[in-house]
Amino acid sequence: MRIGVEEEFHVLEVESGLLVPRADAILRRLPGRTYTTELHQCTLESNSSVHTSLHDLYADLTDLRRRLDAAASSLGLAVVAAGTAPLAPAASAHTTAGARYRRMTEDYRKVADEQLICGAQVHVDVPDRDTAVRAMCEISPWLPVLLALSASSPFWQAADTGYASWRTLLWQRWPTAGPVGCFPNAAEYDAAVQDFVRAGIISDAGMIYYDVRPSAHLPTLELRTCDACPRPETVVLIAGLFRALVAEAREHLGRGDAPRCARRHEWLRGASWRAARSGLEGTLVDPETHEEAPAHTVVRKLLVRLRPALEAHGDWHTVRELTESALANGSAARRMRRAAQDEDLLACVDMLIAETRGEHGRRRPPLPDRSPARAVVQDGSPSSVVPGGPPPP
Repeated sequence: MRIGVEEEFHVLEVESGLLVPRADAILRRLPGRTYTTELHQCTLESNSSVHTSLHDLYADLTDLRRRLDAAASSLGLAVVAAGTAPLAPAASAHTTAGARYRRMTEDYRKVADEQLICGAQVHVDVPDRDTAVRAMCEISPWLPVLLALSASSPFWQAADTGYASWRTLLWQRWPTAGPVGCFPNAAEYDAAVQDFVRAGIISDAGMIYYDVRPSAHLPTLELRTCDACPRPETVVLIAGLFRALVAEAREHLGRGDAPRCARRHEWLRGASWRAARSGLEGTLVDPETHEEAPAHTVVRKLLVRLRPALEAHGDWHTVRELTESALANGSAARRMRRAAQDEDLLACVDMLIAETRGEHGRRRPPLPDRSPARAVVQDGSPSSVVPGGPPPP
């Protein structure tokens, strides 16, 4: 089963750390099929090739980031992979040209204006849309765990939100975002999508923003719940776990077994909220018991559950090492809070730029006045954090 990744990035002015609407200027220096625009000019996206190996995926992602960083640096800019940019003024939005984006801003107003968020999407091969739709029901209970691993958006408009992934709360304001329900086949899922279009809720199938969905144009199942991740190792970890979830679901469906969710998804929005609030530093909802449990316990339960599928793809040792490193180092949200607590929000931005480049732990020297980055950091997670990052796969 092949995998591919789409990563979204914030575009920042290096000295101030502020979002700037310069995506088009960067994209003019990059190949068009690999990098593309987003709704606002302060964000852009990279698209990996498809891979069977996590090692190859990691090499691809780091190369894409290297080329993107080079193009941005030549313009005095930087790119950051994180759910939100710590210094994102309310007036940062500049809509990318085009009729579709213009309609979105007109229809959704402030929801679209504040779409200053970035995610990481993972595509996994499926044989057909019926399999993709039926697999969604099987894997949805475990998606909040992947969200917790990715959490990287504690700050919004220069303030601590108290959440590990504030992007999730912003994202779920869209009418078709969040957990997906159960559908017996692709025909019923597609009919539900068309109902949204006919009702004027969305303009096209591309505006289905569920946590997981069948791709509108590829034979894949697409994970959409995760924050963009400063470290590419985290993206590789999530990709490996998601592929194993899809493989395990396909095996379960192939035996003709009944859906394990019992068609009850009403608790999933709460589980996603819990993951967005806590990240890896608190508790999650155990998908099997629906009870509160330490995040580390739930993550390791998922790892054990998926071991057969991970071993079948040759991913077990890589994913296990990356999981243990992620748990030891804590979420990106925790590292961001630590940088802001130790210095200020511009130091947090510096950390994100360095991690996006693959330079863990590097920051610029302190400056006597960083007034744009001054903010009260509150309700953060425990401040201890292991320096460095997980080893490459």
